[in-house]
Amino acid sequence: MASKLSRSLLRLWSRHNFPSSSRCTSISTPRSYHSYDHPPPPGPFNPIEISILSASLPHIPSHGFTHTTLALGAKDAGYIDASTNLFPKGAFSLVHYHLVTQRLGLADKTHVCEVEEGQRLMGVGRKVKALTWERLMANREVIHRWQEALALMAQPSNLPTAISELSSLADEIWFLAGDKSVDSSWYTKRASLSTIYAATDLFMTRDKSPDFAETREFLERRFGDAEVVGKATGSVGQWVGFTAQAGLNVLRSKGVRV
Repeated sequence: MASKLSRSLLRLWSRHNFPSSSRCTSISTPRSYHSYDHPPPPGPFNPIEISILSASLPHIPSHGFTHTTLALGAKDAGYIDASTNLFPKGAFSLVHYHLVTQRLGLADKTHVCEVEEGQRLMGVGRKVKALTWERLMANREVIHRWQEALALMAQPSNLPTAISELSSLADEIWFLAGDKSVDSSWYTKRASLSTIYAATDLFMTRDKSPDFAETREFLERRFGDAEVVGKATGSVGQWVGFTAQAGLNVLRSKGVRV
């Protein structure tokens, strides 16, 4: 199912228009631009759902992205078991909530970019790499359960939300890194980063190396292959195909059936 997700996403990203995420700290829906001056649109979760989902997160390492985790969260939040009926998409709501909160949480991780290299501040490209790695590391506590999340994301009814969240993540990273492009490179940068992130995210589920060293090397190679850092790519479709194949080849060499 994980490989099904990767193939489905990589096909669709080449024609996706990558909307931006809103600039706020609440759980908000994507908008087509970043704005400090306008209130965000209503979010995907209401206060009761947020209460249950946030209480569910600590149970994921033990019980996974499952209805059991959702029921335990409802109990911890002081609601009856039937409260899980508030989530028509069931356990996928846990995945969606995790994706949204970790994406928005990157705004608090920008300190990783505020370091000096000699007398130079870290450039946009290196900030993109640093923030991408920070987001991947946010999965480390649930990585042994992440293939369950990938399987849920691969379901046809959930795939549009998964794609939308990935495009919002790519936009968030470039925005936080200080990218100010307003030409066609805005799209190609985000398309390439989305592809790189998805391939690395899948690779990480099978990485047993200390501190995910092999995942870090994989990520660095993908950035090197795509040359996405610091300049635009020439064709979204070409880069999607190239990066997807490169990622799949590495996964096959690790014994992953994709």
